[in-house]
Amino acid sequence: MLRSSPRALLIFTRNPVPGKCKTRLAATIGEKAALDIYVFLLRHTAAQCTGLEGVQKMVYFSESPGDGVIWDTEIFEYRLQQGTDLGMRMQHAFEDAFKSGYGEIIVIGSDLLDLSTADLENAFELLSDNEAVLGPAQDGGYYLLGLTRPVPGIFHNKSWGTKTVLKDTLGDLKNFRTALLPVRNDIDQYEDIEGNPVFEPFLNKE
Repeated sequence: MLRSSPRALLIFTRNPVPGKCKTRLAATIGEKAALDIYVFLLRHTAAQCTGLEGVQKMVYFSESPGDGVIWDTEIFEYRLQQGTDLGMRMQHAFEDAFKSGYGEIIVIGSDLLDLSTADLENAFELLSDNEAVLGPAQDGGYYLLGLTRPVPGIFHNKSWGTKTVLKDTLGDLKNFRTALLPVRNDIDQYEDIEGNPVFEPFLNKE
């Protein structure tokens, strides 16, 4: 696909397969409920990204390309993640985007109920005046990372999924102009959805 914008949004997602997504959440509420919640979050993310204009949108699947049901192929370009851990997979995706000529690149996950189109627009606008933008997550990681040029080591030596990721990433960015977005809560375990009425229908199914 030809590049149509200097801005690229990389959306990292796991294929919605029982037992292979939201495993920490599934440990508490069961695989079926966890899968239903994940599909709900995927649809939410797709809707928010669809409303983003002037940006090339690429969905990076964990195992195999989607079937077009959630991610409209007229809007999203399909890619496969490459690498043995999350850091390597994101590094490969950023390298590919930079080589393709994009100058403002943002990566997000697909499990953030709080994410809106306005958040994504704001993140790209911040990249107009900064070299990096970071969206801190409540668990000590990040839900969004944007770069205008490669940052050595930013995807290396991280304990992915732990509370040290944000701190270590900010250390990698200490010499870069970096903007921070509001702290948000991504959905990884039961505590992340507990008490939220949005998720009650998924938990009360017979």
